[in-house]
Amino acid sequence: TVEFLGHQDGVIEASLELRRDIARRIRRYRPDVLILCNYAERWGFGALNMADHRAVGIAAVDAARDAGNRWVFPELLAEGWEPWSGVGRVLINAAPRCTHWVDVSATIDRGADSLRAHAAYLEGLGGDGMSDPDVFLRGNAQRLGAVVGVEYAVEFEVVQL
Repeated sequence: TVEFLGHQDGVIEASLELRRDIARRIRRYRPDVLILCNYAERWGFGALNMADHRAVGIAAVDAARDAGNRWVFPELLAEGWEPWSGVGRVLINAAPRCTHWVDVSATIDRGADSLRAHAAYLEGLGGDGMSDPDVFLRGNAQRLGAVVGVEYAVEFEVVQL
């Protein structure tokens, strides 16, 4: 299930509104694990991260705790969303301090197809190396895969909540 929360791409802030929207979805779907994009200031290879990635990541981690606290966002109770404190781990992809990896050899085609479906986004990026999602995803996953002994892999930092 993919839900768009209606926050404008490029200007997202780690606001109470964003935390509430994410906490609402956590209470609705009741996940054990959140999988997030790196939200650190920098990528593991040193480049600066996007403002949206940082804002959404920190809001999502805070929302995971907010979702389990009935005193935070009481309006969610009024909407019928009972607290959920079952998020036990956050997996952060491409973080500066990755500790785990996942073999994605069998599913990398789906990842490239998914990214390719974001044509307007990719067009807006211009020539920053993502013009061909297949080359971008496979190149990164193949480099890690060679290190860990599989064809394609992605890495994560695992944080216990």
